[in-house]
Amino acid sequence: MNRLHLETSPYLLQHKDNPVHWRAWNPEAFEESKLLNRPILLSVGYAACHWCHVMAHESFENGEIANLINQHFIPVKVDREERPDVDLIYQQSLSLTGQHGGWPLTMFLTPEGDSFWGGTYFPPFANFGRPGFADILLSIAKHWQESPSQVRHNAQQVRAALQSLAQLGQADAGLECGPAFQDFAASQLVQDIDPEFGGFAGAPKFPQIPSLTFLWRSWRKSGSKQMRRAVLNTLDCMIKGGIHDHVGGGFARYATDNRWLVPHFEKMLYDNAQILELLALVWPENKKLPYLMAAEGIVGWLAREMKGPLGGLCASLDADSEGEEGLYYTWTQDEIEAALGTLAPTFMKAHGAHADGNWENGRNILHRLNAPDDWDDSFAPDLQMLLKARQSRTPPGRDDKILADWNGMAIAAMARAGWVFDRADWVVAARDAYRFVLTHMTKEGRLYHSWCAGKSGTPGVLDDYAQMARAALAIHEITGEEAFLSHARVWAETAIAHHWDDVGGGFFLTAADACDLPVRAKPFHDNATPSGNGVMAEVMARLFHVTGENIWLERCQATLKAFSGAYERQFQGMTSLLGAAGHLEGGMLVSVHGGLHAQDTDLLIGAVLDLSLPDRILRFLEQDEGPAYATVCRDQVCSAPIFDADALRNELLSGYA
Repeated sequence: MNRLHLETSPYLLQHKDNPVHWRAWNPEAFEESKLLNRPILLSVGYAACHWCHVMAHESFENGEIANLINQHFIPVKVDREERPDVDLIYQQSLSLTGQHGGWPLTMFLTPEGDSFWGGTYFPPFANFGRPGFADILLSIAKHWQESPSQVRHNAQQVRAALQSLAQLGQADAGLECGPAFQDFAASQLVQDIDPEFGGFAGAPKFPQIPSLTFLWRSWRKSGSKQMRRAVLNTLDCMIKGGIHDHVGGGFARYATDNRWLVPHFEKMLYDNAQILELLALVWPENKKLPYLMAAEGIVGWLAREMKGPLGGLCASLDADSEGEEGLYYTWTQDEIEAALGTLAPTFMKAHGAHADGNWENGRNILHRLNAPDDWDDSFAPDLQMLLKARQSRTPPGRDDKILADWNGMAIAAMARAGWVFDRADWVVAARDAYRFVLTHMTKEGRLYHSWCAGKSGTPGVLDDYAQMARAALAIHEITGEEAFLSHARVWAETAIAHHWDDVGGGFFLTAADACDLPVRAKPFHDNATPSGNGVMAEVMARLFHVTGENIWLERCQATLKAFSGAYERQFQGMTSLLGAAGHLEGGMLVSVHGGLHAQDTDLLIGAVLDLSLPDRILRFLEQDEGPAYATVCRDQVCSAPIFDADALRNELLSGYA
């Protein structure tokens, strides 16, 4: 019997009517696996995943294949957004076999949870030289029955390899990720940027915001024009491209081509949060109208389509609607003409649309790839008319899970963007989402990872504590309210209490008292989101600079050291940790003392906000009397009081190339 109707995850509920006898990830499934001596068939995906839908339609809704699964396996379905710890372990297991990971993830496990074979998407029956899923099921079942000792031997080898991954730094510690290595890493990383279209060369092309942020920080330190251009050209091309939803705001998950033209149409909260924060970071150095338009589009999309009824932000929008990828977002000439009338020809020319379409089935992906860099908002009324027309279509499905870590990313981004772009309403939206997590996803100082349909989900993972602590510090920086600093401190302390590795240093993804996996992973690579260890290292660096307490310095240093065995070979995927190292060493605490909303105070704060300083921490300290002044503290040494905005600006830029 399929038991997914008992779950709240939108992804799991998509599969509740499959003829496959799915279970959720729980002890009962593994007990049944032991009792019946059947391996686990683990299928991991998420609600907005196009190829997850394809495999579901082809295989999991196919009665013949479902019978094979039910006869020979205990089938377990996992929402990777709800259980990132489960996903990470088995993605790592697959990579150990030399295969690329992704979704859907298809793994075969022993009753103890150890993997012995797997892959990603499989067609239902053999074609184009690829094995069919039906044949794979029969082959795995036969191997399980005839060679159980070999299967378990292979599974034990995978488990041992996973355990060694978790202690990578301990095995080969020594390389320091100090300024010299950070400079080296940035100089190598920038060589991989596509000089024409931005982003990292090749296709498909993902935003990879942690790496772009690291390059921007490196530009600020070194003055490298190549690094500056790499980041700005990437943003320019992304904003112009079809990956950007010009009609409704926000960005798709990635582009399938190297020009950012053809998106994979799913829209994720985490991508848009990271892009918004990068826009806010570079804005003081590059105040072009398209950057403001893109930021407004992201926040507008979040408010219109992603805000839950109680204030939290939902996870994602599907790529498909009415069974077709991209149907909601693309246009035929007739549809554009029906919405715009006589304005259609000019609009189509400017947005790369043609009578026969620029994509599949005569449909057009709107883009501005042929526009100059300083294009304006003259088509805003046309886009509003198209948005109104689009809202009459069947929308893609929304995954309305609230995830603490993704909300933390969005909260920090909206708060910082609201400050930089002078949009107080964005800061209010950030506080609304923060209040939701604090009210509905927190119990006795500990976070829940997910919330859906009125119910809290699994216990919080490292990324939840790291991202929510970072969000708290962002709001504290803007408001000066001590409660947010207190929250950040509590979440960082909770992560240390329950996730810290006392042997090798650094943080495990899962808490010691909430692990139901064969091993505990200790992630340090950035993927679609920055690594939890990288973000927590940044949080502790910030706490050290704000509080002056050495405990945060020591823990941050220990976290950075824990992964030193990987820096030399794998720095391309560790830019969050490298950025945290830079923040620890180069962090700059700017304290502004003055009257609330007084003109001289605002001038000093304005001087700070008008510069792009990735390692800056701004603190406002209210005083009732005397002129406003600022101090700048670096390397535990503070400047004399600075009363003039221009002098403050010069002091802030001193030490940079």
